[in-house]
Amino acid sequence: MVYLLASGAFLATCFGGVVALRVGDKLHLVLGVAAGVMLGVVGFDLLPEALDEAHQTVFGVPAVMLALIGGFFCVHVLERSLAIHRAHEDEFGGHSHGGHEHGHGGHRHGHGAESVGVLAGGGLVVHSLLDGVGIGLGFQAGSAVGLAVAIAVIAHDFADGFNTFTITTLYGNARRRALVMLGLDAVAPVIGTVIGSAFTVPGDAIGIYLGYFAGFLLYLATSDILPEAHARHASRMTLACTLAGAGFMWLVVGLSG
Repeated sequence: MVYLLASGAFLATCFGGVVALRVGDKLHLVLGVAAGVMLGVVGFDLLPEALDEAHQTVFGVPAVMLALIGGFFCVHVLERSLAIHRAHEDEFGGHSHGGHEHGHGGHRHGHGAESVGVLAGGGLVVHSLLDGVGIGLGFQAGSAVGLAVAIAVIAHDFADGFNTFTITTLYGNARRRALVMLGLDAVAPVIGTVIGSAFTVPGDAIGIYLGYFAGFLLYLATSDILPEAHARHASRMTLACTLAGAGFMWLVVGLSG
């Protein structure tokens, strides 16, 4: 079953890339559902299971909660570092040729900025690899946890596929290169699942990792996906879809418990 779900992550990533090519005016609703699913996984399944698996405390705080904060800030620092790099590329890399500047979505990008798009896309590929590892380790904690993690990964990998294609082309890369990055991003969770399933990990280590992964998902849902969902359509329907996604995960956890 674990590899079937990993295949679902593969298909979700590919679908996200296709939507990036053809999306209409409803992407905000899809992203709203994805964010709700991720928040539901964090609150209803990952954290309770992580606290059951790991019982260590560090200076009066459960190690799982420290891992949660660590996962949140780890992604935050990485994204801020990438944003700083991107700003420097925009400042020093933008230049004109014959009066024409390369632009996309209102941003100017000169030759050489393509590497920034590849770097950002590569980061999403690595993230998808870790998503797959999370599926494998989640099933080591139990089938219910593994299923919940897999659902979150599948929901998130749609956004990953969309973002991988979009951000790669945003910086002037050809569509062919963006499709290559999309393919790598789609295969990554399958490889990660194999890695996560191949090694037996002690319960305490699994609990701490699940806490870290919960922080990871919490940041992505609140700082990436939700702002993107509300950026152009701050509608009640988007909020309703987010609540529906969280409610769906409550139902999944309740039925599998």
